[in-house]
Amino acid sequence: MKHKLTISCSKVNLTKIRHFVAELLGGIHLTEVEAHKLVLAVDEVCANLIIHSNQCNPTKKIDVIVDVEEQKSITFIIKDKGVSFDLNEYKEPSMDEIVTSGRKGGVGLILVKRIMDKIEFSTEKNYNICRLTKNLGK
Repeated sequence: MKHKLTISCSKVNLTKIRHFVAELLGGIHLTEVEAHKLVLAVDEVCANLIIHSNQCNPTKKIDVIVDVEEQKSITFIIKDKGVSFDLNEYKEPSMDEIVTSGRKGGVGLILVKRIMDKIEFSTEKNYNICRLTKNLGK
């Protein structure tokens, strides 16, 4: 079953995204920790799209689509028309680099990769699409 939320690219809307995802996950047999991890992963990707791809421009929109395949998987499809992101160009910083440089940020995608089973970025019909998949099969 698919559920969709469309919001403007403003950081204040991240709360709406977290609530939307958490509410949908409430109907799935997940532990509280697993559900929080999934909310965190979706929040991180949406924050990056709002801030970096769309420069917090409230006239731009992002779609968050949650596709639940009963007992098998859950896929989060996040679509926007901002600046596209190329996962192949992304060089994951080492933890040593992050700690020694004292920088804040830069660890979000590392977390997302550890939480989700599959991450895909693509461009289709003028939309940038990020697909995050978590397998539910035990």
